[in-house]
Amino acid sequence: MTDLISIVQRLAESIGPNLYLQAAIIAAVFIVLGKVVDWIISGILGRIVRRSSNDFDDEFVTLMHRPVFLSIVLLGLALATRRLQLPTGPEFITVGILKTIAIFVWYSTFGRLMNLIARILRRDTSNKLTETGMLTLVHNVMKVVLVALAIYFMFLAWNIDVTAWLASAGIVGLALSFAAKDTLSNLFAGVSIIMDAPYKTGDFIILETGERGIVTDIGLRSTRILTRDDIEITVPNGVIGNGKIINEAGGPSEHHRIRAAVGVAYGSDVDHVIDTLEKVAADNADVLKDPAPRVRFRTFGDSSLDFELLCWIAMPVDRGRVTHELNCAVYKALKANKIEIPFPQRDLHVRSMPTTPG
Repeated sequence: MTDLISIVQRLAESIGPNLYLQAAIIAAVFIVLGKVVDWIISGILGRIVRRSSNDFDDEFVTLMHRPVFLSIVLLGLALATRRLQLPTGPEFITVGILKTIAIFVWYSTFGRLMNLIARILRRDTSNKLTETGMLTLVHNVMKVVLVALAIYFMFLAWNIDVTAWLASAGIVGLALSFAAKDTLSNLFAGVSIIMDAPYKTGDFIILETGERGIVTDIGLRSTRILTRDDIEITVPNGVIGNGKIINEAGGPSEHHRIRAAVGVAYGSDVDHVIDTLEKVAADNADVLKDPAPRVRFRTFGDSSLDFELLCWIAMPVDRGRVTHELNCAVYKALKANKIEIPFPQRDLHVRSMPTTPG
């Protein structure tokens, strides 16, 4: 590019001593050069990328041709301005305006490019950034970084010393960090939750304080949980980040195991009890066939033989309802098969009776 600029300047000087004519030649050459580059990007590259199966490269080429053309034109106008040998003030203002226009053009271009990338990533629901909700965080952070870079280059374009501004920003940031300590704690905890992903939107979790529900939203400041009573709970991320979380939808799959404890009378046929409980589980449409339900003889109780029916369901949110259905079905099945459900009994032995006077 430096060699090209030198060639254009020498070409302009060979036209004649008129500075305005030389400046016009420089501007015209860069406009033509911009058109050529624009034709290469839009025409040749455009035809190549249209053969691909994805839309990203097509939209990327469409997005980039205009800012590249404008940048080449603005560069030519800046060189033409310098060629005019204007006084320092007017030249500084003119070049500063051209630099500002270029900054706004590329700020807008990179903003639309980030939106394009975010939109493409959101289409892939299996992407980890999309699953955890981190994509929104990254997108917002990049927007802030882009604004900061635009302001920084704007200062450089107008020869403004950024050292004092950065020092002031540091002092203000330190003061704000002390004033918003709890908010920053929740913010960093939210970032940690999104990156570590102990749970995601749609998971069924149990908090250390006992709340249980579906995660409806993971924000930077708080997490929202919808309980089984259709009550939404907003929990600060700082609280969740420092507590124990049980994710019932975590693990290799979202399947959830439920347990139904049953006690039968001593003397009952153990094999018959096991067959009866297994049939109850098999008859329930919400109980999964794989893994298969199972019955375990747990212990000899004080008044009963204690069994436990173990079965799997598809979603943790159905635990309460399916447990209710199984308990009802178990009671009816034991009654129908004449299997006794005992109640606690105590034997009282009287060694002596008090004598009644007279």
